[in-house]
Amino acid sequence: MTYSRRRIALTLILPALLGALTGSPARAEPHDPWVRAWGLNSVGQLGNGSTLDQQTPSAVRGLARDDVRELAGGGGGATSSFAVALLKNGTVQAWGSSSRGQLGDGTTASRSYPVAVAGLSGISEVSAGVFSAYAVRNGRVLAWGWNAYGQLGNGSTATSTDPPTTRPVLVQSLNKVKDISAGCSHAAALREDGTVWTWGRNDEGQLGDNTTTDRNTPKRVPGLQDVVAVAAGCTHTLALTADGTVKAWGRNANGQLGTGTSARSSVPVDVPHLENVDGIFAGPHHSFALIDDGTVRAWGWNNAGQLGDGTRTTRTTPVPLPALTGVKALAGGWNHTLAILDDQSVVAWGDNATGQLGNATTTASLTPVTALPAGSGTTRVAASRGDNSSYAY
Repeated sequence: MTYSRRRIALTLILPALLGALTGSPARAEPHDPWVRAWGLNSVGQLGNGSTLDQQTPSAVRGLARDDVRELAGGGGGATSSFAVALLKNGTVQAWGSSSRGQLGDGTTASRSYPVAVAGLSGISEVSAGVFSAYAVRNGRVLAWGWNAYGQLGNGSTATSTDPPTTRPVLVQSLNKVKDISAGCSHAAALREDGTVWTWGRNDEGQLGDNTTTDRNTPKRVPGLQDVVAVAAGCTHTLALTADGTVKAWGRNANGQLGTGTSARSSVPVDVPHLENVDGIFAGPHHSFALIDDGTVRAWGWNNAGQLGDGTRTTRTTPVPLPALTGVKALAGGWNHTLAILDDQSVVAWGDNATGQLGNATTTASLTPVTALPAGSGTTRVAASRGDNSSYAY
């Protein structure tokens, strides 16, 4: 999940329409109006009607950028990836794998194009985990998909033989929620009063309650107040407070808590060496802080250069990214990262085995390369949590 406090000519439309009619992916032009996706597409998670990987941005079928308020990439591997889009009219669409009901359309059928999540309207926020997804409506959270660790928050926990929850259900005992962030198998909700509530898997202390016990209903994270943003990684969680302090808890084997050690913490701890933080962004095992001058600090797993500091060295404390300025938002995939800049260009770095950097190659890069040019009209980016798919809208 990512967060920041700063919150057509016929020749462009025809290729997308032809793609929709023929089932072939439509190549998105730099200034076209569509949501764009690229990278791994093994189960249709790019939403272009095919299952062909894309090394350059292609149009998501029938999904106009101006109609989308928020987009989240989910999944935990090549066969489970999916995406969820919140439209400005308050409805939600999803596409990709639905092996555990994560598309929320009442089935377990995968889709290579967007379909409506059943029964959702009036939605204000969405987020996606590995096999589950979340939506906020009138301050209440709805969830669907797999529930093996209680990550749906409805008071139950599914066994491996239980059928998945293919339609949204209500998360128990939680209201006045203004934002939701999904980890791999846990969730963190930010309430209007500045408190954070978590539920789901807790094997690494990612719920922040000083235990490693899974929980199938929400509980407040002790000691946290005046929080303005939450961002969940796979097994760690970040929070930004009103005074600009960044808190972190959960798994830390890759330094994703930024505390200078690799020791996990089951309670929130301060991330040092950060000032004037404007936003926080969590990849699966790496983390970012957006500074109010448009620069970025990064820490955590860096096996493929996903931190963007020009190395493959894992960082246990925040380091600056000198090649990046004018950053508006970021999104972390499994081992690549995207950023949208203030000129509406999209840059990416890290692994590129399936074209997830969007620069028409499969060559990895330790520093940012351009996926979409300046003036593209893009304002946000997203990445699949557990694999190599990228989105811009």
